[in-house]
Amino acid sequence: MNTATSLSARNTKVMNRFDLTSRLIRKLEHEEAVIGGIGNTNFDLWAAGHRPQNFYMLGSMGLAFPIALGVALAQPKRRIFALEGDGSLLMQLGSLSTIATLAPKNLTMVVMDNGVYQITGAQPTPAAAVADIVAIAVACGLVNSAWAADEEDFERLIDQSMSATGPTLIGVRIDDKPGVGTTRRDPVQIRERFMHGMGVREPL
Repeated sequence: MNTATSLSARNTKVMNRFDLTSRLIRKLEHEEAVIGGIGNTNFDLWAAGHRPQNFYMLGSMGLAFPIALGVALAQPKRRIFALEGDGSLLMQLGSLSTIATLAPKNLTMVVMDNGVYQITGAQPTPAAAVADIVAIAVACGLVNSAWAADEEDFERLIDQSMSATGPTLIGVRIDDKPGVGTTRRDPVQIRERFMHGMGVREPL
């Protein structure tokens, strides 16, 4: 995978979050874990294919990558995917350097960048004007970071990440369409089902 120097966010196709999430889910064949950030990111994850290995963030911006890091370290033989919005990631940029330092090779991070805080009124994020999230990731030490040029390139980068020797970050530009469906807002059920999906808890 090449770094941000070869492709900027401005040169990438604007894609759809639900479509990209569905493409990811269709590739999962080995009980891979998927951590969905708050709001539309996990709404689309729920709609794309509800499964015990999915964890849906509720109400805490920026924690999808830190949670995914914990799962990746706890279960190094399982592939972990984390889906996060640009606004949420900007609140937890320090997680990128921590992930680069610990370097779990089983972690793939996808940043859904639409340039706005969509669920709070579509206020623009810094990423909309001056901040390049992939360049920031590279500077934090995540050398396997790249913008996906289009849907085909996104799938290629996902496939490539599954055999990577370090953590991977994929940036995707998305439109401002709302999420498809709504995650069932039951934190206890989400936690228990996910722990069952990770093989560390019997089902309720």
